[in-house]
Amino acid sequence: MIILSGGTGTPKLLPGLKEVFGEENLTIVVNTAEDVYISGNLICPDVDSVIYTLAGIIDRERWWGVAGDTFHTHNALKRRGHDERMMIGDTDRATHILRTELIKRGMTLTEATCELKARFGINAEILPMTDERVSTRIITPDGELHFQEFWVTEHGEPEVCDVRFDGIERAKPTRAVINALESAHEVLIGPSNPITSIGPILGLKGVRELLKGKEVAAISPIVGNEPVSGPAGKLMRAKGFEVSPSGIYRCYEDFLDALVIDKNDKLDVDVDLKVIKTDILIRTPEDSVRLAMLLRDHLAW
Repeated sequence: MIILSGGTGTPKLLPGLKEVFGEENLTIVVNTAEDVYISGNLICPDVDSVIYTLAGIIDRERWWGVAGDTFHTHNALKRRGHDERMMIGDTDRATHILRTELIKRGMTLTEATCELKARFGINAEILPMTDERVSTRIITPDGELHFQEFWVTEHGEPEVCDVRFDGIERAKPTRAVINALESAHEVLIGPSNPITSIGPILGLKGVRELLKGKEVAAISPIVGNEPVSGPAGKLMRAKGFEVSPSGIYRCYEDFLDALVIDKNDKLDVDVDLKVIKTDILIRTPEDSVRLAMLLRDHLAW
């Protein structure tokens, strides 16, 4: 199974998919447009959330970083006048240092990620969407912000006028991503932000066209008219989409075959689409397994 993933909503589903389908049968294509260099090291927030989740060490309160991590280095840097903008844990930082060193030695991001996931004992394939730099930029009335500045530093508070992906026009999906999509029969879009988590993956040349020949299902990250978490609502409105399951459909309408929405929601579009209703909130590992089993049973995957 191919899964398109961001860094919060979809990782919550991965433990269930791992149990129901088998970790070795999962190939996760991950957004890299939120990557950023901090204190000399490359931070890949979405990739790391996938790695830490499958390794069983994710901080389940925040769904980023390592559970029980310490912040001695971050606090020491802060005391000496260096503001990192993001709170980076000590164990988490070790991942970033290793990734950066591997890339300095000549590895691509894909190769470095493969090395990292092997060292964490992960059997799933974890594929960065591209080895080239793409940067999510949030356009506000007061100027342009990198996504991490908007979400982490400004807590998602600025008004959003638009969203753009710097470098997306020249970036290409990796050969590993293309091969995975070409050979796949089913593709699952996890319950991640459709604009800034899934949008960059779909924006890469040829990806949407490859999906048109597959059976594609998506899980809505919206309940009613509100996102389950994060700034998806504000970002969807900025791009002209209604914040609703119907808005999620519109984001993927050129290739989508099935949509999983909350049991109390409805789809206000008249289309030939399989709609599955259930409790889509993932509060516990048991919820993750329940949702994965529903996908298996209703989609015959």
